Amino acid sequence: MAVAQVLVVDDEPSILTTLKTALRLEGYAVDVAGGVQLAQERATKNSYDLILLDVALPDGDGVDLLARLRESGNDAVVIMMSGHATVDAAVRATKLGAIDFLEKPLSTDRLLLVMDNALRLTRAEREAQELRVAAGYFDELLGESRAMIALRDQVGRAARASASVLVTGERGTGKELVARAIHRASPRAEGPLEKLNCAAVPKELIESELFGHEGGAFTGATKQRRGKFERAARGTIFLDEVGDMPLDMQAKLLRVLQEHEFERVGGSETLKTDVRVVAATNRDLTQSMTEGSFRPDLYDRLNVLPLAVPPLRARREDIPLLARNFLTQAAQANNRPEVKLSEEGMQVLTAHAFPGNVRELKNLIERLVILGADDTITGTDVSQALGMSHAPSAAGLFRPGVPFRVLAEEAERTILEEALTHHAGQMAATARALGLERSHLYKKARALGLRKSSKEEE
Repeated sequence: MAVAQVLVVDDEPSILTTLKTALRLEGYAVDVAGGVQLAQERATKNSYDLILLDVALPDGDGVDLLARLRESGNDAVVIMMSGHATVDAAVRATKLGAIDFLEKPLSTDRLLLVMDNALRLTRAEREAQELRVAAGYFDELLGESRAMIALRDQVGRAARASASVLVTGERGTGKELVARAIHRASPRAEGPLEKLNCAAVPKELIESELFGHEGGAFTGATKQRRGKFERAARGTIFLDEVGDMPLDMQAKLLRVLQEHEFERVGGSETLKTDVRVVAATNRDLTQSMTEGSFRPDLYDRLNVLPLAVPPLRARREDIPLLARNFLTQAAQANNRPEVKLSEEGMQVLTAHAFPGNVRELKNLIERLVILGADDTITGTDVSQALGMSHAPSAAGLFRPGVPFRVLAEEAERTILEEALTHHAGQMAATARALGLERSHLYKKARALGLRKSSKEEE
């Protein structure tokens, strides 16, 4: 078994020396810090299994340090120490995940017992979590591309932490699947997962949806109703399309993330909450902040652990696996016998840009299964379902009833997206490959809503 790494944070040199000596004799690897700043630097640079943390430190508060560590995703076991702790400090530290609160002067025997039990419990929980992951808790995040392997690894790391997560990606990429995987593989898996689509709820009702209301709070509120934050206690709340949340609600959500408390609409009682927030958006929130429609402080609170879900065109090698999986699901759901996809049909699929991403692929496969007369889907079937001829000609871009301007913009967007993807987002290289002036490509990309790479913008 690996040696446990321990950080002792205290401003009394005699305590640091005593604990360092005693713990090293017990086989622990020990670092020490005499204040908040040095402790945070060490915890950021090193990975500790356990932190012994004093409350009163010369340059800050130990409980505040614990809060910052948790927000940054640090999941080390924390045991608080204090010679004059208040009940409020003990309660707050416990809610932040401190496993125990010891009074000074410390009993070395009791300290060693608490540390041993805490580390054993943590190891058992992590092993159980790894078993949950191995049992298929990420089975909805299909794909063997490098992009999906990396995403599953990031989801697993996010699941182990307690900080807020911001999932970004185009429509249809599977952001809700990522949120569900994070919850199911997390220590909160036994708790509820509550979901709210911020774009689908009228802005005058979103506060009630999140925080609940008292009877008589507004017209139609005949009785008390619990909101998402109450129902998600000790679990996770998924805020989809958070970029569409009204500004006044953003301020109230920020307060919940900072203070872990809220009031029901029409109520005066302050309620405490123990909920992890996973938010998702297909908007560019940096642009929204520039435009004044999204609060930078809320963005900072939500974006502690950012996860970007790749578009399907960036992982085309996953299309065959996804298509076969959706074929099986669609056949079972629609009482069809086994349906196969021809090699030609698969080639047509993998060549398509799929602006609607995985959701578009799934819907397309289900449509082909339902409408298909045979047990094999051909390339022609796929092409017709996509609304184009199988031959790669200009006529294949035509769709009856769609104006030429729209068709031309779609074709230009597809060409530029694929070219930018091929050249890793580099505008200069893309312009050379297409035989365009770089200034013209910039203008065209802006007109079509395509973003430049961060390197080019710098």
